[in-house]
Amino acid sequence: MDINTLDFQQARIKQILFKSQLRSVLYGVREADDSLFSPQGNALGQWLSTVVKPKYPASSEVREAERLLQQMFNAGRDLVSQYRRGQIEESRRGLNQIDGYGEQFVALMQKLGTGSSTRAAA
Repeated sequence: MDINTLDFQQARIKQILFKSQLRSVLYGVREADDSLFSPQGNALGQWLSTVVKPKYPASSEVREAERLLQQMFNAGRDLVSQYRRGQIEESRRGLNQIDGYGEQFVALMQKLGTGSSTRAAA
């Protein structure tokens, strides 16, 4: 039972949404709220918990994806802190790091979706 194309496209959209929301904070368009950096409050974290994890409960890729998401959220929180300290340009340059985490996340989901992962039996 692999992640279907629709599910995967939803994940890509949610990942882009996170980056867009973070960018809005770093460009002063909106305020950051705690849910942006919370796996339970963030749309991408919710998708991972409700769609992927139930299908692959023992998958090493899912555990790695959870770790990557947490790193991405922590990095985003750090960028917002930089922005609030007046390090505006530095915080905006840090968006490249968020892009890197997002690309790694998408690659993991592609690996999981193609069935080439090393899933353990549940």
